[in-house]
Amino acid sequence: MTNNNNTKNLNVPNLRFPEFSGEWKKCTIGELAIKVGSGVTPRGGESVYKMDGHSFVRSQNVGLGHLILDDIAFIDEETHLRQKSTELKLEDVLLNITGASIGRSALVNEQVVGGNVNQHVCIIRTKENLISSFLCNFLLSNYGQRQIDSFQAGGNRQGLNCEQIKSIKIAIPSTKEQTKVAKLLQLIEERIATQIKIIEDLKLLKKTMSQNIFSLKIRFKDEEGNVFSSWKLRKLSDVLIIQGGYAFKSSLFNQGTNKVIRIGDILPIIKLSNFSGIYSSETPNEKYIVSKNDFVMALSGATFGKVGKIEDKGIAYINQRVATFRTKQCLEFFYQLVQINNFKNYISSIPTASAQPNISNDDIGNYKSYIPDVMEQTKIAGFLSTIDKKIATERAILDAYAKQKQYLLANLFI
Repeated sequence: MTNNNNTKNLNVPNLRFPEFSGEWKKCTIGELAIKVGSGVTPRGGESVYKMDGHSFVRSQNVGLGHLILDDIAFIDEETHLRQKSTELKLEDVLLNITGASIGRSALVNEQVVGGNVNQHVCIIRTKENLISSFLCNFLLSNYGQRQIDSFQAGGNRQGLNCEQIKSIKIAIPSTKEQTKVAKLLQLIEERIATQIKIIEDLKLLKKTMSQNIFSLKIRFKDEEGNVFSSWKLRKLSDVLIIQGGYAFKSSLFNQGTNKVIRIGDILPIIKLSNFSGIYSSETPNEKYIVSKNDFVMALSGATFGKVGKIEDKGIAYINQRVATFRTKQCLEFFYQLVQINNFKNYISSIPTASAQPNISNDDIGNYKSYIPDVMEQTKIAGFLSTIDKKIATERAILDAYAKQKQYLLANLFI
């Protein structure tokens, strides 16, 4: 592709296919569309949705360049005919116009053709000189999103009306160049979708293998090819020291240099090198410290039971709503054990007096599980962590594709 950063001709994008030249034409969506209009939610709302019939696209079904059809609703023929004017045609551009997902855009595909949309989604049907997939990507680009943001009072992203959508400025090249730009972005979007599927398949593999291993349906063998000795039913408190966190003073947060991991900081992988959580000037006892390869668990709140592993060098402290674990056995084995459904179902069943779910160190310690000897623990941990590493690698590839798409969206349009 050609880099046009230094061109004096301002009406061309930063990146362009070399076979094309000449300025792009400045227009508005209203000039290039034969339809701009939102749908209607049927009277009765969700109570009128059916198991099949005409697809009914809602804002949650419109993603960033693709449709999300896992929970697509349906309406019957009679309801469809009452709002015939919102019937979807192939390649219509859908744009979310209200709520937190405002500005998301996707194209109508064969799965939803002949369906309808609700009042939170706008249909944009283009004339022949505007390729719909080009428009869809333009709306997702920096230039499209900036204009959508500009219509929102105080930056609240409350809603768009049809006249505002029609007034959005767009510069277009020939339909041939539009098609090539859109095709490139479509190929990247398809590769992203493939990458997401790879990750989902690996996660399913990990879940299935974990459940089979911890239910003793799969057994590991020693170096001589013999199955390891039987597992023994034990409480976690017999093999783990479960350490709760320190009650940091909130008045001292954002002071000092000590990193404090709270429940909101627990991600599957916690990187201390770019930690963006809370810092404190307090220096508690070292038993509250976590470092590389330790894992932590949220004890309360919306994320209770969520587990995260410290990935890189460095140290941090845990607060009182977080626990970490110590053992002379294989820590990675127990990291895998607390992620299986049996453990999750156990902690979810623990009664609580507060509105938010919460568990204690004793609750975790009272969980009973069959546990093998250390040699088999190590084999199991190595096997499951290999899948974890593969998932992490594939996620890094997905992030790279997503960044590539964002770069192109920022540089292929004006």
